[in-house]
Amino acid sequence: MINEYQVRLLPQDAVDEAAIMDFLAREKGFDARTVRHLRVLKRSIDARHRTIYVNLKVKVYINEEPEDDAYEHTEYPDVSAAKHVIVVGEGPGGLFASLRLIELGLRPIVIERGKDVHERRKDIAQITKTQKVDSESNYCFGEGGAGAYSDGKLYTRSKKRGNVNKILNVFCQHGAPLSILSDAHPHIGTDKLPGVIENMRNTIIKCGGEVHFQTKMTGLLLDGDEVVGVEVVDLSDGKELVFRGAVILATGHSSRDVYRYLFEKGIEIEAKALAVGVRLEHPAELIDQIQYHNKYGRGKYLPAAEYSFVTQVDGRGVYSFCMCPGGFVIPVATGPQQIVVNGMSPSNRGSKWSNSGMVVEVHPEDISGEKDALCMMRFQEEIERTCWQQGNMRQTAPAQRMVDFTRSHLSYDLPKSSYSPGLISSPLHFWLPEFVSKRLQQGLEKFGRMSHGFLTNEAVLIAAETRTSSPVRILRDGITLQHIRIRGLFPCGEGAGYAGGIVSAGVDGERCAEAVKEYLSSF
Repeated sequence: MINEYQVRLLPQDAVDEAAIMDFLAREKGFDARTVRHLRVLKRSIDARHRTIYVNLKVKVYINEEPEDDAYEHTEYPDVSAAKHVIVVGEGPGGLFASLRLIELGLRPIVIERGKDVHERRKDIAQITKTQKVDSESNYCFGEGGAGAYSDGKLYTRSKKRGNVNKILNVFCQHGAPLSILSDAHPHIGTDKLPGVIENMRNTIIKCGGEVHFQTKMTGLLLDGDEVVGVEVVDLSDGKELVFRGAVILATGHSSRDVYRYLFEKGIEIEAKALAVGVRLEHPAELIDQIQYHNKYGRGKYLPAAEYSFVTQVDGRGVYSFCMCPGGFVIPVATGPQQIVVNGMSPSNRGSKWSNSGMVVEVHPEDISGEKDALCMMRFQEEIERTCWQQGNMRQTAPAQRMVDFTRSHLSYDLPKSSYSPGLISSPLHFWLPEFVSKRLQQGLEKFGRMSHGFLTNEAVLIAAETRTSSPVRILRDGITLQHIRIRGLFPCGEGAGYAGGIVSAGVDGERCAEAVKEYLSSF
Protein backbone atom coordinates (compact mmCIF):
# COMPACT_ATOMS: atom_id res chain seq x y z
CA MET A 1 0.00 0.00 0.00
CA ILE A 2 1.24 3.49 -0.90
CA ASN A 3 -0.26 6.50 0.87
CA GLU A 4 0.41 10.23 0.70
CA TYR A 5 -0.10 12.43 3.74
CA GLN A 6 -0.09 16.17 4.39
CA VAL A 7 1.17 16.70 7.93
CA ARG A 8 2.05 19.62 10.17
CA LEU A 9 4.77 18.78 12.67
CA LEU A 10 6.76 20.41 15.40
CA PRO A 11 10.43 20.76 14.40
CA GLN A 12 11.56 17.92 16.68
CA ASP A 13 9.10 15.56 14.96
CA ALA A 14 10.40 16.51 11.49
CA VAL A 15 14.12 16.30 12.14
CA ASP A 16 14.69 13.17 9.99
CA GLU A 17 12.79 10.40 8.23
CA ALA A 18 12.83 8.13 11.27
CA ALA A 19 11.20 10.81 13.43
CA ILE A 20 8.62 11.53 10.72
CA MET A 21 7.85 7.82 10.40
CA ASP A 22 7.35 7.45 14.16
CA PHE A 23 4.99 10.43 14.18
CA LEU A 24 2.96 9.09 11.26
CA ALA A 25 2.71 5.63 12.81
CA ARG A 26 1.33 7.15 15.99
CA GLU A 27 -1.05 9.55 14.26
CA LYS A 28 -2.25 7.29 11.43
CA GLY A 29 -2.35 4.04 13.38
CA PHE A 30 -0.03 1.80 11.34
CA ASP A 31 2.92 -0.31 12.46
CA ALA A 32 6.18 1.50 11.70
CA ARG A 33 7.87 -1.87 11.11
CA THR A 34 5.73 -2.36 7.99
CA VAL A 35 7.02 0.82 6.37
CA ARG A 36 9.56 -0.05 3.66
CA HIS A 37 10.29 3.51 2.63
CA LEU A 38 9.28 7.10 3.28
CA ARG A 39 9.79 9.91 0.78
CA VAL A 40 9.40 13.60 1.60
CA LEU A 41 7.74 15.26 -1.41
CA LYS A 42 7.42 18.82 -0.09
CA ARG A 43 8.83 20.61 2.96
CA SER A 44 8.35 24.15 4.24
CA ILE A 45 8.65 25.97 7.56
CA ASP A 46 5.78 28.04 8.92
CA ALA A 47 7.34 30.63 11.24
CA ARG A 48 4.51 33.15 11.19
CA HIS A 49 3.58 32.52 14.82
CA ARG A 50 5.40 31.77 18.05
CA THR A 51 4.88 28.04 17.66
CA ILE A 52 6.92 26.96 14.65
CA TYR A 53 5.64 24.16 12.43
CA VAL A 54 7.12 22.16 9.57
CA ASN A 55 4.64 21.43 6.78
CA LEU A 56 5.29 18.16 4.96
CA LYS A 57 3.86 16.19 2.11
CA VAL A 58 5.11 12.61 2.36
CA LYS A 59 4.68 9.34 0.50
CA VAL A 60 4.72 6.20 2.66
CA TYR A 61 5.36 2.70 1.28
CA ILE A 62 3.73 0.10 3.57
CA ASN A 63 4.84 -3.46 2.78
CA GLU A 64 5.93 -2.23 -0.64
CA GLU A 65 9.20 -1.12 -2.17
CA PRO A 66 9.44 2.23 -4.01
CA GLU A 67 8.22 1.85 -7.58
CA ASP A 68 10.68 4.35 -9.04
CA ASP A 69 13.82 6.33 -8.33
CA ALA A 70 13.68 9.43 -6.19
CA TYR A 71 14.33 11.62 -9.23
CA GLU A 72 13.64 11.45 -12.95
CA HIS A 73 16.59 10.33 -15.07
CA THR A 74 17.44 11.99 -18.35
CA GLU A 75 19.06 9.91 -21.09
CA TYR A 76 22.04 11.53 -22.82
CA PRO A 77 23.01 9.84 -26.11
CA ASP A 78 26.34 9.86 -27.96
CA VAL A 79 26.41 12.97 -30.17
CA SER A 80 30.03 12.82 -31.28
CA ALA A 81 29.02 12.69 -34.96
CA ALA A 82 26.15 15.21 -34.71
CA LYS A 83 25.86 18.83 -35.86
CA HIS A 84 27.86 21.34 -33.83
CA VAL A 85 26.29 24.09 -31.76
CA ILE A 86 28.56 26.67 -30.11
CA VAL A 87 27.67 27.48 -26.47
CA VAL A 88 29.48 30.57 -25.21
CA GLY A 89 29.64 30.48 -21.42
CA GLU A 90 29.48 27.55 -19.00
CA GLY A 91 27.28 29.05 -16.32
CA PRO A 92 23.87 27.50 -15.62
CA GLY A 93 22.42 28.80 -18.88
CA GLY A 94 25.23 27.27 -20.92
CA LEU A 95 25.38 24.02 -18.95
CA PHE A 96 21.68 23.28 -19.27
CA ALA A 97 21.65 24.39 -22.89
CA SER A 98 24.49 21.94 -23.58
CA LEU A 99 22.81 19.02 -21.82
CA ARG A 100 19.52 19.69 -23.58
CA LEU A 101 21.32 19.88 -26.94
CA ILE A 102 22.69 16.39 -26.26
CA GLU A 103 19.18 15.14 -25.44
CA LEU A 104 18.06 16.52 -28.80
CA GLY A 105 20.89 14.86 -30.74
CA LEU A 106 23.16 17.89 -31.20
CA ARG A 107 26.82 18.29 -30.25
CA PRO A 108 27.66 21.20 -27.93
CA ILE A 109 31.02 22.95 -28.23
CA VAL A 110 31.34 24.93 -25.00
CA ILE A 111 33.56 28.02 -24.90
CA GLU A 112 34.40 29.25 -21.39
CA ARG A 113 36.70 32.22 -20.76
CA GLY A 114 37.46 31.13 -17.18
CA LYS A 115 39.01 28.06 -15.63
CA ASP A 116 37.45 24.80 -14.52
CA VAL A 117 35.56 24.88 -11.26
CA HIS A 118 38.47 23.59 -9.15
CA GLU A 119 41.25 25.73 -10.63
CA ARG A 120 38.95 28.70 -10.35
CA ARG A 121 38.80 28.25 -6.57
CA LYS A 122 42.52 29.06 -6.31
CA ASP A 123 42.08 32.40 -8.09
CA ILE A 124 39.14 33.27 -5.84
CA ALA A 125 41.29 32.63 -2.76
CA GLN A 126 43.91 35.05 -4.07
CA ILE A 127 41.48 37.98 -3.95
CA THR A 128 41.71 38.10 -0.16
CA LYS A 129 45.43 37.25 -0.04
CA THR A 130 46.64 39.73 -2.67
CA GLN A 131 43.72 42.18 -2.91
CA LYS A 132 43.82 41.65 -6.68
CA VAL A 133 41.22 40.19 -9.04
CA ASP A 134 41.98 37.93 -12.01
CA SER A 135 39.81 39.47 -14.72
CA GLU A 136 39.17 36.06 -16.36
CA SER A 137 38.85 33.81 -13.29
CA ASN A 138 36.89 35.10 -10.31
CA TYR A 139 33.53 34.76 -8.55
CA CYS A 140 31.68 35.59 -11.79
CA PHE A 141 33.84 34.10 -14.56
CA GLY A 142 34.66 30.42 -14.85
CA GLU A 143 32.96 27.04 -14.93
CA GLY A 144 29.57 27.22 -13.23
CA GLY A 145 29.23 30.97 -13.66
CA ALA A 146 28.35 33.41 -10.91
CA GLY A 147 26.21 30.84 -9.08
CA ALA A 148 28.94 28.26 -8.50
CA TYR A 149 30.63 30.13 -5.64
CA SER A 150 27.87 32.63 -4.93
CA ASP A 151 25.50 30.48 -2.89
CA GLY A 152 23.82 27.91 -5.15
CA LYS A 153 20.24 28.85 -4.24
CA LEU A 154 17.71 27.18 -6.53
CA TYR A 155 14.58 29.11 -5.65
CA THR A 156 12.81 30.82 -8.55
CA ARG A 157 9.44 32.43 -9.21
CA SER A 158 9.71 31.94 -12.99
CA LYS A 159 7.77 28.67 -13.11
CA LYS A 160 5.79 29.83 -16.15
CA ARG A 161 8.91 29.97 -18.29
CA GLY A 162 9.64 26.28 -18.36
CA ASN A 163 10.10 23.04 -16.47
CA VAL A 164 11.67 23.95 -13.14
CA ASN A 165 11.34 20.36 -11.87
CA LYS A 166 13.40 19.14 -14.83
CA ILE A 167 16.25 21.45 -13.80
CA LEU A 168 16.18 20.19 -10.21
CA ASN A 169 16.07 16.55 -11.33
CA VAL A 170 19.08 17.04 -13.62
CA PHE A 171 20.97 18.52 -10.68
CA CYS A 172 20.09 15.44 -8.60
CA GLN A 173 21.19 13.14 -11.42
CA HIS A 174 24.58 14.84 -11.22
CA GLY A 175 25.00 14.56 -7.46
CA ALA A 176 22.90 17.26 -5.82
CA PRO A 177 21.08 16.29 -2.60
CA LEU A 178 17.56 14.94 -3.06
CA SER A 179 16.28 17.54 -0.59
CA ILE A 180 16.25 20.14 -3.38
CA LEU A 181 13.22 18.31 -4.83
CA SER A 182 11.17 18.83 -1.68
CA ASP A 183 12.38 21.99 0.04
CA ALA A 184 10.35 25.14 -0.49
CA HIS A 185 13.59 27.11 -0.94
CA PRO A 186 16.08 24.55 -2.30
CA HIS A 187 19.78 25.15 -1.81
CA ILE A 188 22.84 23.09 -2.72
CA GLY A 189 25.56 25.21 -1.10
CA THR A 190 28.88 26.50 -2.35
CA ASP A 191 30.75 23.56 -0.86
CA LYS A 192 28.75 20.97 -2.86
CA LEU A 193 27.72 22.74 -6.07
CA PRO A 194 31.21 22.67 -7.70
CA GLY A 195 31.21 18.85 -7.66
CA VAL A 196 27.77 18.79 -9.27
CA ILE A 197 28.96 21.19 -11.97
CA GLU A 198 32.01 19.02 -12.67
CA ASN A 199 29.74 15.99 -13.11
CA MET A 200 27.61 17.92 -15.60
CA ARG A 201 30.69 18.84 -17.58
CA ASN A 202 31.81 15.21 -17.58
CA THR A 203 28.42 14.19 -19.01
CA ILE A 204 28.89 16.68 -21.85
CA ILE A 205 32.34 15.30 -22.66
CA LYS A 206 31.32 11.65 -22.25
CA CYS A 207 28.55 12.13 -24.81
CA GLY A 208 30.90 13.61 -27.40
CA GLY A 209 30.65 17.31 -26.65
CA GLU A 210 33.63 19.57 -26.05
CA VAL A 211 34.44 22.02 -23.24
CA HIS A 212 37.22 24.57 -23.81
CA PHE A 213 38.43 26.50 -20.76
CA GLN A 214 40.41 29.76 -20.84
CA THR A 215 38.94 30.29 -24.29
CA LYS A 216 37.47 33.74 -24.78
CA MET A 217 35.08 34.77 -27.53
CA THR A 218 36.43 37.82 -29.35
CA GLY A 219 33.83 38.07 -32.10
CA LEU A 220 30.96 36.50 -34.00
CA LEU A 221 31.42 35.08 -37.49
CA LEU A 222 28.72 36.67 -39.63
CA ASP A 223 27.50 35.82 -43.10
CA GLY A 224 25.26 38.78 -43.80
CA ASP A 225 22.64 38.73 -41.03
CA GLU A 226 23.39 35.16 -39.96
CA VAL A 227 25.85 33.91 -37.34
CA VAL A 228 27.91 30.97 -38.58
CA GLY A 229 30.37 30.67 -35.69
CA VAL A 230 32.66 32.49 -33.26
CA GLU A 231 36.21 33.77 -33.16
CA VAL A 232 38.08 33.02 -29.94
CA VAL A 233 41.47 33.40 -28.34
CA ASP A 234 43.10 30.74 -26.18
CA LEU A 235 44.11 32.73 -23.10
CA SER A 236 46.78 30.19 -22.14
CA ASP A 237 48.87 30.73 -25.28
CA GLY A 238 47.25 33.58 -27.24
CA LYS A 239 46.34 31.36 -30.18
CA GLU A 240 43.34 32.52 -32.23
CA LEU A 241 40.78 29.92 -33.26
CA VAL A 242 37.45 29.65 -35.07
CA PHE A 243 34.49 27.43 -34.13
CA ARG A 244 31.61 27.10 -36.60
CA GLY A 245 27.95 26.54 -35.88
CA ALA A 246 24.86 28.24 -34.53
CA VAL A 247 25.61 30.17 -31.32
CA ILE A 248 23.94 30.15 -27.91
CA LEU A 249 25.29 33.26 -26.20
CA ALA A 250 25.18 32.57 -22.43
CA THR A 251 27.97 34.79 -21.15
CA GLY A 252 26.54 35.95 -17.80
CA HIS A 253 25.59 39.33 -16.36
CA SER A 254 29.17 40.60 -15.93
CA SER A 255 30.53 40.08 -19.47
CA ARG A 256 30.82 43.77 -20.19
CA ASP A 257 33.28 43.24 -23.03
CA VAL A 258 30.57 41.24 -24.84
CA TYR A 259 28.04 44.03 -24.36
CA ARG A 260 30.53 46.57 -25.73
CA TYR A 261 31.29 44.33 -28.72
CA LEU A 262 27.60 43.93 -29.58
CA PHE A 263 27.01 47.66 -29.19
CA GLU A 264 29.95 48.57 -31.41
CA LYS A 265 28.87 46.09 -34.09
CA GLY A 266 25.35 47.46 -34.17
CA ILE A 267 23.81 44.18 -32.90
CA GLU A 268 20.66 45.34 -31.19
CA ILE A 269 20.69 45.52 -27.40
CA GLU A 270 18.88 47.82 -24.98
CA ALA A 271 19.44 49.18 -21.48
CA LYS A 272 17.24 47.58 -18.88
CA ALA A 273 16.25 48.27 -15.29
CA LEU A 274 18.26 46.68 -12.49
CA ALA A 275 18.68 47.10 -8.74
CA VAL A 276 21.64 48.42 -6.75
CA GLY A 277 22.39 48.85 -3.08
CA VAL A 278 24.37 47.07 -0.39
CA ARG A 279 24.87 43.77 1.40
CA LEU A 280 23.24 43.89 4.82
CA GLU A 281 24.88 41.58 7.36
CA HIS A 282 23.41 40.69 10.78
CA PRO A 283 24.57 38.20 13.39
CA ALA A 284 22.82 34.97 12.41
CA GLU A 285 21.68 34.44 16.00
CA LEU A 286 19.81 37.75 15.92
CA ILE A 287 17.98 36.87 12.69
CA ASP A 288 17.10 33.47 14.19
CA GLN A 289 15.71 35.15 17.31
CA ILE A 290 13.62 37.58 15.25
CA GLN A 291 12.28 35.15 12.70
CA TYR A 292 11.59 32.30 15.12
CA HIS A 293 10.17 34.58 17.87
CA ASN A 294 12.48 33.01 20.41
CA LYS A 295 15.23 34.62 22.48
CA TYR A 296 17.18 31.35 22.23
CA GLY A 297 17.26 31.44 18.45
CA ARG A 298 16.65 28.47 16.21
CA GLY A 299 17.45 25.77 18.73
CA LYS A 300 18.44 22.23 17.82
CA TYR A 301 15.94 21.34 15.11
CA LEU A 302 15.49 24.41 12.90
CA PRO A 303 17.73 25.72 10.09
CA ALA A 304 19.26 29.19 10.00
CA ALA A 305 16.35 31.59 9.53
CA GLU A 306 15.56 33.40 6.30
CA TYR A 307 13.74 36.66 5.70
CA SER A 308 12.24 38.53 2.77
CA PHE A 309 11.25 42.20 2.63
CA VAL A 310 9.79 44.35 -0.11
CA THR A 311 8.26 47.81 -0.22
CA GLN A 312 7.79 50.80 -2.51
CA VAL A 313 9.45 54.17 -1.93
CA ASP A 314 8.72 57.04 -4.31
CA GLY A 315 7.63 54.72 -7.08
CA ARG A 316 10.58 52.33 -6.94
CA GLY A 317 10.93 48.93 -5.31
CA VAL A 318 13.17 48.49 -2.28
CA TYR A 319 13.70 44.87 -1.34
CA SER A 320 15.92 42.14 0.05
CA PHE A 321 17.70 40.02 -2.53
CA CYS A 322 19.52 36.68 -2.44
CA MET A 323 19.24 36.16 1.32
CA CYS A 324 22.06 33.96 2.69
CA PRO A 325 21.33 32.62 6.20
CA GLY A 326 24.45 31.40 7.97
CA GLY A 327 26.56 32.71 5.09
CA PHE A 328 29.37 35.04 4.07
CA VAL A 329 29.77 38.29 2.17
CA ILE A 330 32.23 37.88 -0.71
CA PRO A 331 34.16 40.10 -3.17
CA VAL A 332 32.81 39.58 -6.71
CA ALA A 333 34.58 42.22 -8.79
CA THR A 334 35.62 41.10 -12.28
CA GLY A 335 38.30 43.67 -13.01
CA PRO A 336 40.54 46.42 -11.65
CA GLN A 337 39.21 49.47 -9.80
CA GLN A 338 35.99 47.74 -8.76
CA ILE A 339 34.49 46.72 -5.45
CA VAL A 340 31.37 44.58 -5.78
CA VAL A 341 29.90 42.37 -3.05
CA ASN A 342 27.53 39.42 -3.01
CA GLY A 343 26.53 36.69 -0.57
CA MET A 344 27.09 32.94 -0.38
CA SER A 345 26.42 30.16 2.08
CA PRO A 346 27.65 26.58 2.49
CA SER A 347 25.22 23.68 2.56
CA ASN A 348 25.05 23.65 6.39
CA ARG A 349 24.49 27.42 6.56
CA GLY A 350 26.57 27.38 9.68
CA SER A 351 28.43 30.70 9.85
CA LYS A 352 27.91 33.32 12.56
CA TRP A 353 26.37 35.76 10.09
CA SER A 354 23.34 36.10 7.83
CA ASN A 355 23.24 38.53 4.94
CA SER A 356 21.14 39.69 2.02
CA GLY A 357 21.27 42.25 -0.70
CA MET A 358 19.25 45.34 0.18
CA VAL A 359 18.65 47.03 -3.11
CA VAL A 360 16.70 49.78 -4.85
CA GLU A 361 15.12 49.42 -8.27
CA VAL A 362 16.74 51.73 -10.83
CA HIS A 363 15.43 52.51 -14.32
CA PRO A 364 17.34 54.17 -17.17
CA GLU A 365 15.30 57.36 -16.74
CA ASP A 366 16.55 57.64 -13.13
CA ILE A 367 20.18 58.24 -14.10
CA SER A 368 21.88 61.21 -15.72
CA GLY A 369 23.93 61.24 -18.89
CA GLU A 370 23.48 59.75 -22.34
CA LYS A 371 20.68 57.20 -22.57
CA ASP A 372 22.17 54.64 -24.93
CA ALA A 373 22.12 50.85 -24.57
CA LEU A 374 25.14 50.86 -22.23
CA CYS A 375 24.00 53.61 -19.85
CA MET A 376 23.03 51.22 -17.03
CA MET A 377 26.33 49.39 -17.36
CA ARG A 378 28.21 52.68 -17.01
CA PHE A 379 26.06 53.46 -13.97
CA GLN A 380 27.14 50.17 -12.37
CA GLU A 381 30.78 50.86 -13.21
CA GLU A 382 30.67 54.34 -11.66
CA ILE A 383 29.37 53.02 -8.33
CA GLU A 384 31.91 50.17 -8.29
CA ARG A 385 34.77 52.58 -9.01
CA THR A 386 33.62 54.92 -6.23
CA CYS A 387 33.54 51.94 -3.85
CA TRP A 388 37.10 51.07 -4.82
CA GLN A 389 38.21 54.62 -4.10
CA GLN A 390 36.36 54.63 -0.76
CA GLY A 391 37.99 51.29 0.08
CA ASN A 392 41.54 52.70 -0.21
CA MET A 393 41.86 51.34 -3.76
CA ARG A 394 41.95 47.77 -2.52
CA GLN A 395 39.23 45.14 -2.05
CA THR A 396 38.58 46.57 1.43
CA ALA A 397 34.86 47.37 1.26
CA PRO A 398 33.29 50.63 2.46
CA ALA A 399 30.72 49.96 5.19
CA GLN A 400 28.41 51.62 7.71
CA ARG A 401 26.37 50.43 10.65
CA MET A 402 22.68 50.03 9.81
CA VAL A 403 21.12 52.64 12.13
CA ASP A 404 23.95 55.08 11.42
CA PHE A 405 23.13 54.82 7.72
CA THR A 406 19.42 55.53 8.22
CA ARG A 407 20.32 58.58 10.37
CA SER A 408 23.10 59.79 8.02
CA HIS A 409 25.77 59.38 10.72
CA LEU A 410 29.32 58.20 10.14
CA SER A 411 30.14 54.91 11.93
CA TYR A 412 33.23 55.39 14.07
CA ASP A 413 33.72 51.65 14.37
CA LEU A 414 32.30 48.58 12.66
CA PRO A 415 31.16 45.17 13.92
CA LYS A 416 32.97 41.97 13.08
CA SER A 417 32.11 40.77 9.59
CA SER A 418 32.41 37.70 7.38
CA TYR A 419 33.84 39.84 4.54
CA SER A 420 37.39 38.51 4.49
CA PRO A 421 39.21 41.33 2.62
CA GLY A 422 38.14 43.69 5.43
CA LEU A 423 35.86 46.70 5.92
CA ILE A 424 36.50 50.42 6.21
CA SER A 425 34.06 52.90 7.71
CA SER A 426 32.55 55.14 5.05
CA PRO A 427 29.52 57.48 4.79
CA LEU A 428 27.49 55.40 2.32
CA HIS A 429 24.54 57.75 2.80
CA PHE A 430 26.66 60.60 1.40
CA TRP A 431 28.28 59.15 -1.71
CA LEU A 432 25.77 56.58 -2.94
CA PRO A 433 23.46 58.16 -5.56
CA GLU A 434 20.87 60.14 -3.61
CA PHE A 435 17.92 58.48 -5.35
CA VAL A 436 19.32 55.16 -4.09
CA SER A 437 20.43 56.13 -0.58
CA LYS A 438 17.26 58.05 0.35
CA ARG A 439 14.98 55.22 -0.79
CA LEU A 440 17.17 52.66 0.93
CA GLN A 441 17.09 54.63 4.20
CA GLN A 442 13.29 54.78 4.13
CA GLY A 443 13.02 51.12 3.15
CA LEU A 444 15.23 49.95 6.01
CA GLU A 445 13.28 52.04 8.50
CA LYS A 446 10.04 50.46 7.26
CA PHE A 447 11.51 46.95 7.50
CA GLY A 448 12.55 47.76 11.07
CA ARG A 449 8.96 48.65 11.91
CA MET A 450 7.72 45.44 10.28
CA SER A 451 10.21 43.25 12.17
CA HIS A 452 11.13 44.36 15.69
CA GLY A 453 14.89 44.23 16.25
CA PHE A 454 15.81 44.10 12.55
CA LEU A 455 16.92 47.76 12.39
CA THR A 456 20.00 47.69 14.60
CA ASN A 457 23.57 48.94 14.75
CA GLU A 458 24.64 45.35 15.28
CA ALA A 459 24.10 45.04 11.52
CA VAL A 460 26.39 46.51 8.88
CA LEU A 461 25.81 47.70 5.32
CA ILE A 462 28.63 46.70 2.95
CA ALA A 463 28.91 48.41 -0.44
CA ALA A 464 28.15 47.87 -3.16
CA GLU A 465 25.67 45.31 -4.48
CA THR A 466 25.45 46.18 -8.19
CA ARG A 467 25.39 42.86 -10.08
CA THR A 468 21.81 41.87 -9.27
CA SER A 469 21.07 41.34 -12.96
CA SER A 470 22.27 42.22 -16.43
CA PRO A 471 22.38 45.95 -17.26
CA VAL A 472 21.30 45.20 -20.84
CA ARG A 473 18.90 42.99 -22.74
CA ILE A 474 20.07 41.37 -25.98
CA LEU A 475 16.95 41.63 -28.10
CA ARG A 476 15.49 38.36 -29.32
CA ASP A 477 12.30 37.16 -30.96
CA GLY A 478 9.83 35.84 -28.42
CA ILE A 479 8.98 32.75 -30.49
CA THR A 480 12.20 31.65 -32.20
CA LEU A 481 14.43 32.96 -29.35
CA GLN A 482 16.87 34.15 -32.02
CA HIS A 483 18.20 37.69 -32.03
CA ILE A 484 15.64 39.99 -33.62
CA ARG A 485 17.86 40.51 -36.68
CA ILE A 486 20.79 38.07 -36.57
CA ARG A 487 19.73 34.53 -37.43
CA GLY A 488 21.55 31.67 -35.71
CA LEU A 489 22.29 33.79 -32.61
CA PHE A 490 20.39 32.74 -29.47
CA PRO A 491 20.87 35.17 -26.54
CA CYS A 492 20.49 33.10 -23.39
CA GLY A 493 20.09 33.35 -19.65
CA GLU A 494 20.79 36.04 -17.13
CA GLY A 495 23.49 37.77 -19.13
CA ALA A 496 21.13 38.27 -22.06
CA GLY A 497 18.45 39.71 -19.78
CA TYR A 498 16.09 36.70 -19.75
CA ALA A 499 16.71 35.06 -16.36
CA GLY A 500 17.40 35.90 -12.74
CA GLY A 501 19.26 33.08 -11.02
CA ILE A 502 20.52 29.53 -11.44
CA VAL A 503 17.21 27.78 -12.08
CA SER A 504 15.67 30.38 -14.38
CA ALA A 505 18.93 30.53 -16.35
CA GLY A 506 18.87 26.74 -16.64
CA VAL A 507 15.28 26.83 -17.86
CA ASP A 508 16.17 29.46 -20.45
CA GLY A 509 19.18 27.41 -21.55
CA GLU A 510 16.92 24.43 -22.25
CA ARG A 511 14.49 26.62 -24.18
CA CYS A 512 17.33 28.03 -26.30
CA ALA A 513 18.59 24.53 -27.07
CA GLU A 514 15.12 23.55 -28.25
CA ALA A 515 14.97 26.69 -30.39
CA VAL A 516 18.34 25.82 -31.96
CA LYS A 517 17.03 22.35 -32.81
CA GLU A 518 14.05 23.94 -34.56
CA TYR A 519 16.32 26.38 -36.39
CA LEU A 520 18.68 23.66 -37.64
CA SER A 521 15.80 21.43 -38.77
CA SER A 522 15.08 23.96 -41.53
CA PHE A 523 18.44 23.29 -43.21
